[in-house]
Amino acid sequence: MTHSSKPVPASSDGIIAPLHYATFRRIWLASLLTNLGILIQGVAAAWAMTQMTSSADQVALVQTALLLPVMLISMPAGAVADMYDRRIVGLVALSIELCGATALSVLDWFGLTTPNLLLVLCFAVGSGMALMGPAWQSSVSEQVPSEALPAAVALNGISYNIARSIGPAVGGIVVAAAGAVAAFALNALLYLPLMFALFMWKRISEPSRLPPEKLSRAIVSGVRYIVNSPSIRIVLTRSMVMGVIGGAIFALMPLVTRDLLGGGAETYGLMLSAFGLGAVVSALNITEVRKRMSGEAAIRACSLSMGGAVAAVALSRDSAMTAVALVLAGAVWMMAWVLFSIGVQLSAPRWVAGRSLAAYQAASSGGIALGSWGWGHLTDVVGVDTTLLISAGLMFASPLLGLWLPMPRISARSEEAEMLDDPQVRLALTGRSGPLVVEIEYRIAQENARAFHILMQDIQLFRKRNGAYGWSIARDIADPELWTERYQCPTWFDYLRQRNRATQSERALDEKALAFHIGPEPVRVRRMLDRPFGSVRWKEDTPDRDVNHVLPGRLSR
Repeated sequence: MTHSSKPVPASSDGIIAPLHYATFRRIWLASLLTNLGILIQGVAAAWAMTQMTSSADQVALVQTALLLPVMLISMPAGAVADMYDRRIVGLVALSIELCGATALSVLDWFGLTTPNLLLVLCFAVGSGMALMGPAWQSSVSEQVPSEALPAAVALNGISYNIARSIGPAVGGIVVAAAGAVAAFALNALLYLPLMFALFMWKRISEPSRLPPEKLSRAIVSGVRYIVNSPSIRIVLTRSMVMGVIGGAIFALMPLVTRDLLGGGAETYGLMLSAFGLGAVVSALNITEVRKRMSGEAAIRACSLSMGGAVAAVALSRDSAMTAVALVLAGAVWMMAWVLFSIGVQLSAPRWVAGRSLAAYQAASSGGIALGSWGWGHLTDVVGVDTTLLISAGLMFASPLLGLWLPMPRISARSEEAEMLDDPQVRLALTGRSGPLVVEIEYRIAQENARAFHILMQDIQLFRKRNGAYGWSIARDIADPELWTERYQCPTWFDYLRQRNRATQSERALDEKALAFHIGPEPVRVRRMLDRPFGSVRWKEDTPDRDVNHVLPGRLSR
């Protein structure tokens, strides 16, 4: 895989560094227009709902309809992004969004839009966004080198929030001047630049030696990777909590405008623009913040600042004061989400990047969607201002979660190690042959037993997240120096995938385990077919198990 355009000097770590790469620059500029259209449509849909119903929960459900698909189909979308050409996946996703926006435009033109139909079509557009998200975000690492990745992630956030800073205002003006139908039609047109940019991207990828996993297996592999990755689990939990609590400000913004400020569509657009302006300012400074603060300190500061801003919005009845509070809210909100996204992207290797980002998308968007639904129902009971004050109080308390789940310290992306040669076999295996059982025998000095066992717990995690099942470590009671690591993979192809998914840091753990080994013989690895009469080309003159391989030097599991 190559990155287009001129290289960036190694010392260049500024926010604009990724724009030196032509492919990223072209797609980034096109995405700015598409994001603008999405924000314009969001204003139109939310305001159209306020004109059709006075129910707060119906208004809040617009946000839920747009984001709920992200929670529901993100993992399949992430698996698709990892299995197939991310450029093609992006084009299909944009086509779905274009169809949904076009249908909204046509139906509204003929006056056929109802609250339920509006929610259904918002759900359709959200489904395209859900499919697009993992492919779009994970493709960034294919457009820029790893040293420019954090800045590229921040720039994508800036793209969305530049659109947020002007899109809602434009949307409010368009809705006020020509109605929601014009905003829906404009959004449909603004999908076209990004579709063209993706079509022109000459993506170069290295073909895999193995066929792609089936969708169900790919989803399971992604889930197992996340479950066995403590750093990703922490980021997902923290982002979901942030989404649930902070979702109130998005879900209730139309009601803040209508009920607390007494404004119309133009005021609603301006309030959203103030939020977006703060987000842009924040994203421009993300590199400096990452240099000066740890991830946990930054998230803690963002949560406390967000709580103060939401409380100010709840208490204000002046448009200017509310706008100032929303600038602060936008700045810290954007900062938190960029930090979460960078944490996921730097934690996940390329083979599972789409699925990891999909899980992050599901956690964050699902949190906002569920929070929006809950905050809407609470508003019907206690009112807009009280609901926002409750949200602010919970946001003030949320840093306490860091005592149990502190943000991981991540400085660089986990790079994949070099590919290993396939092991020699004497059975005529097929890709479906299995299960395959792997046993690795170590001889460990008794004084090193505890240290070795602790190391093997880390090895257990990376074996399992890369595809191993039924992992165990056992010690021979008759020969206490002999330890046996054992695990299995469902098929021969699954085993070949598992042994080549290790990152450089994970391979280093293997080297540490080797360093504990003593004795005249190297570490012994056995690979055995658990069902020798199963999915193999059986021959009478072949043994029913793989030959024992004694591997000098680096372990080749």
